[in-house]
Amino acid sequence: MKIWDIVIVGGGPIGIACGLEAKKLGLSYIILEKGCIVNSLYNYPQNMQFFSSSEKLEIDGIPFISIEAKPKRNEALEYYRRIVTSNDLNISLFEKVNSVTKTDGNFQITSDKNKYLAKNVIVATGFYDLPNKMNVPGEDLKKVSHYYKDPHFYSSQKLAVIGASNSAIDAALECYRKGAEVSLIIRGPEVGKRVKYWVRPDIINRIEEGSIKAYYNSTVKEITENHITIKSPQGTTSLENDYVLALTGYMPNFGFLEKMGIHLSQDEKKLPQYNPETMETNIENLYLAGVICGGMETHKWFIENSRIHASMIMDNIKKKLSSKLSFSNS
Repeated sequence: MKIWDIVIVGGGPIGIACGLEAKKLGLSYIILEKGCIVNSLYNYPQNMQFFSSSEKLEIDGIPFISIEAKPKRNEALEYYRRIVTSNDLNISLFEKVNSVTKTDGNFQITSDKNKYLAKNVIVATGFYDLPNKMNVPGEDLKKVSHYYKDPHFYSSQKLAVIGASNSAIDAALECYRKGAEVSLIIRGPEVGKRVKYWVRPDIINRIEEGSIKAYYNSTVKEITENHITIKSPQGTTSLENDYVLALTGYMPNFGFLEKMGIHLSQDEKKLPQYNPETMETNIENLYLAGVICGGMETHKWFIENSRIHASMIMDNIKKKLSSKLSFSNS
């Protein structure tokens, strides 16, 4: 079986950046992505606008030109797709990695299609796959979704949006403007402070004028086919309801990391162990890149501040290869 220099798990922006750096060094590599190119971005809401400006989403110095300063989802899909195709990156799509184990110095990677051997592995899988569950009765009903795509579906419906972050606030505003009757259920005392600065005043004004009903310091107690029951400081309230968008955040696949042997902090943050100068984990030649480095602190890492991980990792791999070459020649 061929031994690859690098197997990259995850074909998002950071996984793509790692592939570009590996190609520059002339290393054999393959990117394994369980979905389409930049699968997480593809599953973002159709009308989503990034918080970051386009130049901060660029990788490898390739210009990202967008109509507005802050690009939208469809522009990002076009940008990253063109990078993959124009650079002829070696990427295998719709191939999910199930396990990564280290034996005799190399890694064995098993996907749902193939097996690979690699000297180095980079995990750049993000955190968008597993929603934070509320663990309440009725959460598994068909009317409940942890992902939001398009507001048209909820027009003329009684919609409960749960959450106070960007995803929840964007959904509440979009659905309200497409004719949904929106109730916003927020666990804390106010709309999240990290909501995009041009969006936060909009949602606050809609709440104050009564267009969107907000329930602060509230949690969901139960969901049924026709109602949602919430608990607040004012007591228990049952609201008529057609659909629920539980946009309560997402988390990395910690089980996947632990199965590989990566150490996680024993607190609620579940921070994976890695060297911040090289991105190498407690397992030699196994690296982390991108937002997965933040554990449960999913707001700490973005494309703009983690795109440097690719060059950091490749610099470390290059140094190791140079050291081995010097040793073998001595």
